[in-house]
Order: sequence, then structure tokens, then C-alpha cells
Amino acid sequence: MNQPATDNSPLAANIIGIYIRHAAYWDSRRAPTLRMETAWLQRFAALLPAAASVLDIGCGTGQPIARWLLEQGHAVSGVDSSPAMLDYCRSRLPQGEWLAGDMRELALGRRFHGLIAWDSFFHLTADDQRAMFPRFRAHALPGAALLFTSGPGAGDAIGEFEGEPLYHASLAPEEYRALLAENGFAVRAHRSEDPDCGRHTVWLAQHADA
Repeated sequence: MNQPATDNSPLAANIIGIYIRHAAYWDSRRAPTLRMETAWLQRFAALLPAAASVLDIGCGTGQPIARWLLEQGHAVSGVDSSPAMLDYCRSRLPQGEWLAGDMRELALGRRFHGLIAWDSFFHLTADDQRAMFPRFRAHALPGAALLFTSGPGAGDAIGEFEGEPLYHASLAPEEYRALLAENGFAVRAHRSEDPDCGRHTVWLAQHADA
């Protein structure tokens, strides 16, 4: 994920607009059931109590992750900055709670048994990612599970989505570990570029019990 130093802030600022403009195409690419995510979601769910409250941060159209969690009997609250994405959630998964908002301003005033930021958090700049960890802590009940994806190493990476540049960023693994520890989370599992999960780099952590 390393790239020569450059100012990618305009690309980072464009992320919300991309997911608003191309919500229908994004939805067409997402399967309604889990595939490569299955093993990690099962590990995450194993840390949850029955009928847990789960906050899906950057929930997109709700498929497949929020759908799967609802099918397991959990209560899901999804937050996304794309109203078009949330329209899909509300029409298909009315049993969930779907909230419009920018994750960088997340302040729901309540805590959850589980937090997920799958393929969402990594669109933030490095500084914005650092600022998310106190927000994770503020929304975590004692013992809460946290599942998120990142890049394998520090730096920016620019992909492409429907002809537009798609910004991603990552911190170094040791910085993620430090931020998790500073905010009361212990790493339970981590794999860089997991070949069984589409080469996603995945983190599973759990908040302290007290």
C-alpha cells in the first residue's frame, strides 16, 4: 500500500460522492449471502452474546454482512454516509436500524456488543483513521468485539470504481496495535492479505471486560 508522498486529500474527500453516485452499481456487485467473509464473521460472532447489538460502520447496502447478522438474531444498527445505500437497507432489511451519517462524526450516545467497519474505514485518511479509535471505544460495551479491514502497510493506494479514482489508506500494523491497546482493545486475530478472504487484511479485537 506504499506510494510516493503526494496530496491525495481531494481523492479522499470524493469518497462519499462516489458511493452516492454509484450506489446501484455497487449493490449489483454485492452478493446477498456471505462468501469470502464467512470465517471472519463467524469469529466475530463467536465473541458476541445471543441477540447482541451490533454497529455496522459504513454498512453500504446491508448485504451481505448486516443481513447475515440479522439472520443470526442480532440487532443491527447501520451507519452510512450514502443515503442511496441506506435506501436499499431500509427496503430489504426493515428490521435493522439505518442511520445516515459520516463515521468521522460518529456520536450515537450508546454502546454496542459488536462493531464492524468492513471495507469502509480504510477509505479514511491516516489522521481520520487514528481519530476513529476513540470513537470505537466510545461505542463499545465491556467485552465488545471489533472487526475491521485495513491495508497491509502504511501508505495510500488509489484504486478505480466506475471510472473514478477510489482512495484507500492504511496505517502500519504496529500503529493499529498501539491504537487498539490505547483504547482498551486486545487483538484476538489478525491476518495480512488473507488468501482465504480475497487478500483482505483483517483485524479482530475485543474490548476489555471492565
